[in-house]
Amino acid sequence: MALYLIGDVQGCNAPLGRLLDKLDFSPSRDTLYLLGDLVNRGPDSLGVLRRMVHLDGAAHCLLGNHDLHLLATAHGVRKPHRSDTVGDILRAPDREALLDWLRQRPMALQAHGWLMVHAGVLPGWDAAQTLALAGEVETALRSADWVNFLHGMYGDQPDHWRDDLQGTERLRVIVNALTRLRFCSAAGVMEFATKNEAAGAPPGFMPWFEVPDRRTASTRVAFGHWSTLKQVTRTDVLPLDTGCVWGGCLTAARLLDAHGVVERISVDCPQAQAPG
Repeated sequence: MALYLIGDVQGCNAPLGRLLDKLDFSPSRDTLYLLGDLVNRGPDSLGVLRRMVHLDGAAHCLLGNHDLHLLATAHGVRKPHRSDTVGDILRAPDREALLDWLRQRPMALQAHGWLMVHAGVLPGWDAAQTLALAGEVETALRSADWVNFLHGMYGDQPDHWRDDLQGTERLRVIVNALTRLRFCSAAGVMEFATKNEAAGAPPGFMPWFEVPDRRTASTRVAFGHWSTLKQVTRTDVLPLDTGCVWGGCLTAARLLDAHGVVERISVDCPQAQAPG
């Protein structure tokens, strides 16, 4: 049995198929963990969702910011962006089944020695709190009132966590940390405008995983979302967004042992778009 973690697919179904072929992936034997952003910007978001639904049980998929954007767009909460490529899903005869499947996906997972999120973890959260807070958002998404949750999901404020946050503001901070975070301050204040590599942090901010004494320092964290991050030479984090949709590659990490040793396997992705 092989275990694989895969970064942002973003609608690149053909490269995903080639990567699974390269892995000799068997759903009866192997397990996939996809770290969010299954859809959008690439040419075949519908194909990716249908593939993952077919593999359900062998594939565990997190929600990323583009997946949440699809849910919000489908229900009129957000207007489509000019660079969106989810129209195939919105026009599909199995649209409602696919969207319902998507909103049942988790916001975070911990398995095989790794905490998995789409974007990041605030420095004051340990693994247990991260999973518990992710569960609050999952409960909101799976509730009968889930579309109203989407209406309150967007916004950059509050920009830091407080234990006394309630309601919409509480859920918004959790969503922003798990699906949008790249840089934050040592006090956990989030910064969302900058998409540079780690060395391009704005003054007073740093990559979330470089915050001194963050409470997940003893936990290995795998994440996507940050295609411009470049090489990270550390063993406690595993970034896996290698820019497939921007003409980079799609990468899987095969977990080789319980000590965090991984093997990276990639396929090239020929289509090139400008990040945005």
